[in-house]
Amino acid sequence: MSDEKEQISAECLEAARIVVNKYMSTQCGKDGFHMRIRAHPFHVLRINKMLSCAGADRLQTGMRHAFGKPIGLIARVRIKQILMSIRTREDHKEKAIEACRRAGYKIPGRQKICIAKEWGFTKFTKDEYKLYKAQGRLVHEGAHATWRRAHGPLAKAGDKAVLSYELERKSIITKNASEKAKAEKAAAIKAAKEAAAVYQEALKKRAAKK
Repeated sequence: MSDEKEQISAECLEAARIVVNKYMSTQCGKDGFHMRIRAHPFHVLRINKMLSCAGADRLQTGMRHAFGKPIGLIARVRIKQILMSIRTREDHKEKAIEACRRAGYKIPGRQKICIAKEWGFTKFTKDEYKLYKAQGRLVHEGAHATWRRAHGPLAKAGDKAVLSYELERKSIITKNASEKAKAEKAAAIKAAKEAAAVYQEALKKRAAKK
């Protein structure tokens, strides 16, 4: 993800792609990942070449008719625009982060490495993906997936037709999120109590030495 408003040349994007492809292929295998370049170099750079020899002012017209000749392509990116995406298995997450870090050396400016909440290149979170898969509502579209909405005839939904699609989805996702928040809060409280107990023991030992 870009952290600056800048222009990135097609050569930089290609160098970053080669770095990621080589590292991930050696670490995860060529079938162990899927990478996409999300920034597209559509903008054309042009240059109006100027002569620097003696008498150049008699040979050229300066800034009149200064439409130059194309010299390359660039991608004009904004802040928080995604430059590259990698999907892989959970056990290869650290390797994907390292590949993105190496690719950052090929691109000018600042970048951030973010871990998406979605499942692969789909628009669903992990909880939503598992729920739709269990309900038989996922429609595989190759690298991504769509879902059957709670509309239309029941015959189209198949044997696993569920009438309360939306209510079930929202209730399960809300329940999972609340349980996760409670568990994180309890773990934080427990860690704070343990740290306080250790600190009190250290104070007692220091007082006993005096």
